[in-house]
Amino acid sequence: MIVDQKILKIQARLNLLIRYGTSPSGKRVAIARIYTKDDHKIDKSLMDKDAVKITEKLTASGYDAYIVGGAVRDLLLNKKPKDFDISTNALPGRIKKMFWNARIIGRRFRLVHMYYPNKLIEVSTFRSESKGNDNNVYGQIEDDVKRRDFTINALYYDPQKEYIVDFIDGWKDIQHRKIRSLIPLSTTFIEDPVRMIRALKYSGTTGFTLTFKLGLSIKKYSTELKRCSPSRMTEEIMKIIATGYSAQIFQLLLKFNLLRFMLPEINSLLSRKGDNEHTFSFIKDL
Repeated sequence: MIVDQKILKIQARLNLLIRYGTSPSGKRVAIARIYTKDDHKIDKSLMDKDAVKITEKLTASGYDAYIVGGAVRDLLLNKKPKDFDISTNALPGRIKKMFWNARIIGRRFRLVHMYYPNKLIEVSTFRSESKGNDNNVYGQIEDDVKRRDFTINALYYDPQKEYIVDFIDGWKDIQHRKIRSLIPLSTTFIEDPVRMIRALKYSGTTGFTLTFKLGLSIKKYSTELKRCSPSRMTEEIMKIIATGYSAQIFQLLLKFNLLRFMLPEINSLLSRKGDNEHTFSFIKDL
């Protein structure tokens, strides 16, 4: 689909901004909803000032730049995000030239890390749906959104214009406190089994519920975690402990049969009748 990036029109009946594109037949079609600050009411005091400055500099140079992923989700929940990721149509080499503290990392897909005291901010270029030999195939924002895992992590926030771009009804899923896979359930966990762990982590930290089909798929594909390296499992466990919601997340991992592949001894202990309360009490103190 060819997209006219400049077309924004008010749909009076719904009082929403709509982003339009052009279909292969030449017909104008709606491709995204735009939510303004009157809709989302994001508290700007929760924003990372350096992340905002990065988007300001990119947009001043003629590029599009958005805060994306879990940061937008947390801002909508009135929580201060731990990390701020940015997506843009500027290429990595151009970003590096614009910022003295930027470093290009990665071989499978090149990213830019901005280094600050006690933190780093990751900046990625919009990715295409198609894959090249090294995965460094860049696209438009409407392509990039299709590469994300869950709808609640697929919103794009412009801190200058203060609007959120929503291609996939992620806004509604956050309002309904629901976790839905953006990638087809028949392939997503085969492509990356760790997405199952992330789904339960998001549920544990937000209190959102999984869609029925998502929950069934996690149980169905749980054995795919056998393919994950011990180092990657350890990394995910450390991330869970750092959330402050480890007890809730471990309970979900046990319920959906994932904990046995991550911490087999803990899984065995928690599976014994009567031991759960004591062990989960210990986990809460981590």
